Amino acid sequence: MTWRLRIRHTTGHRYAGAVHSSYNEARVTPLSTDRQIAVEAAVVVTPSTPTHRYWDYWGTLVDAFDLHEPHDEMSVVGTSVVETSAAGDQRPSASWEELHAAETVDGYAELLAPTTFVPSDDELDRESTALAALSSPVEAVDAAVDWAHRRLEYAKGITTVRTTATDAFRLGAGVCQDFAHLTLAVLRPLGIPARYVSGYLYPGETAQVGMTTVGESHAWVEAWTGEWWGIDPTHDRLAGERHVVVGRGRDYGDVTPLKGIYHGAPASGLTVSVEITRLE
Repeated sequence: MTWRLRIRHTTGHRYAGAVHSSYNEARVTPLSTDRQIAVEAAVVVTPSTPTHRYWDYWGTLVDAFDLHEPHDEMSVVGTSVVETSAAGDQRPSASWEELHAAETVDGYAELLAPTTFVPSDDELDRESTALAALSSPVEAVDAAVDWAHRRLEYAKGITTVRTTATDAFRLGAGVCQDFAHLTLAVLRPLGIPARYVSGYLYPGETAQVGMTTVGESHAWVEAWTGEWWGIDPTHDRLAGERHVVVGRGRDYGDVTPLKGIYHGAPASGLTVSVEITRLE
């Protein structure tokens, strides 16, 4: 099944006084992949300023922009139309021997190593070791996702964007970012290359064409077992037509939707909204 979705992602910043200059990067533009096509995409900044678009190291589209006039508010609106398709029934099934081969380990070294949000942890390593007895990497991925899904309770307000996989594991709760980081923390020690995926999720299984709904920024993972494939530990299911890929990287730090630095008054408020309309 193919879906056609229109997405509007709005981020608004308010400041306690004048900001004199800022330097920013937005990662809100969906990619075109083997499972989705970005038909339209635009990023509009207020106060008005041009953006410079480029591909970053991880293959994510970035809209970079500077502001050099005093302002006490800033908004970034990313709009796009994307066609998505369901995940295939067949998943690539490389053997453990193929994953542990020097060519694979060298080629995917950055997606096997610990990172800021997915650090090495003895207790998580023990959880990972238990999965090594499974007969195939695909079975290990499924088991890791199921374990993370059961290990964490979905709860907003307990973790922040700075929470690591280890922190979320100790807390026993978190949001999609934490489910993804915890899954990566048990896959990588097994020698399964795995990456963090940032994007959007249409919230319902079905959708009335033309109806706009409150959507979500979302995170899930992709594992390499001969080829890349996506799976969502928050919902314990394969990534499908409701998932829209924006960026991929080692962890959240590589795909932050909006980040930058500025000179001026302190921040006083942040608003984020995502609206998704099913067009077909």
